Amino acid sequence: MHKTTIGGQSILEGIMMKGPRKRCTVIRKPDGTMAIHDEVSTPLKEKYPIAGIPVIRGFVVMVQSLIEGFQAIEYSAQFLEEDDDEQPSKFEQWLMDKVGEGAIESALYLISIVLGIGLAVGLFILLPALAASFLPDTIPHLGVNLLEGVLRILIFIGYMALMGCIPDMRRTFRYHGAEHKTIYCYEKGLELTTEHVRIQPREHPRCGTSFLFVVMIISILVFSIVTAESRLIQLVLRIVLLPVVIGLSYELNRFAGRHDNILTAILRWPGMMLQRITVLEPDDSMIEVAIVSLQHVIPEDRQEDKW
Repeated sequence: MHKTTIGGQSILEGIMMKGPRKRCTVIRKPDGTMAIHDEVSTPLKEKYPIAGIPVIRGFVVMVQSLIEGFQAIEYSAQFLEEDDDEQPSKFEQWLMDKVGEGAIESALYLISIVLGIGLAVGLFILLPALAASFLPDTIPHLGVNLLEGVLRILIFIGYMALMGCIPDMRRTFRYHGAEHKTIYCYEKGLELTTEHVRIQPREHPRCGTSFLFVVMIISILVFSIVTAESRLIQLVLRIVLLPVVIGLSYELNRFAGRHDNILTAILRWPGMMLQRITVLEPDDSMIEVAIVSLQHVIPEDRQEDKW
């Protein structure tokens, strides 16, 4: 089977696929038609060689994926149904007159990225660390860190489960399923049709959800090795070492994705189980969106997108 580096992100009523040289966002509009947005995507390692160094490249890919994800969400937002009669408030109008609408949108875009990253760090890194700091000092550091890691995983699973209770997020999770099934169909060399895609598995070993779960596991190991007596310094270390944790997780995920044996099956299993929460069964209209998005990023040379 051809293992591809092509991956995607599901967004509200659409999918963004990224290939070696192209990025395509496809949105299902309220009238049932599709909006298609193509972009050239040059690998950062070609511009900045340091971005291709193992471990460093993992953090670079993570940051780039976050930025591209926000851009795809911003693109999809313009097709959501809105009240055309809604007028800006006096303060909003004054702000647009003084600063400019474009500057406001850029500022809000930057704020949304900062808040998104801050929420993730606070919820999944700092909150478990803060909770673990109340444990008795008699518990060994390794035990405290293990309990902190378990709490981090439980918070992550609970957060994903709660997101799945929101109707719009459930639809996004269904588009996630369409993305996986379509990539599976492409990797098996089958024609990209709704019939072929529909019968493919939902869970995919190289999914971003699995990657995030690996980040949780690697954080337990890294935070156990590097420690400090001060609780405050420990919290700071959690943030400082986050790029290292992400980079190591990326390399482990690449290894597990490239090999098929008992060891990699064990490494992939927790993430595959977690995908049962975040990857749901799509309908045919969602599959059609995924197919169009994937078709726009497939390179002429299939070796170029080889995992």
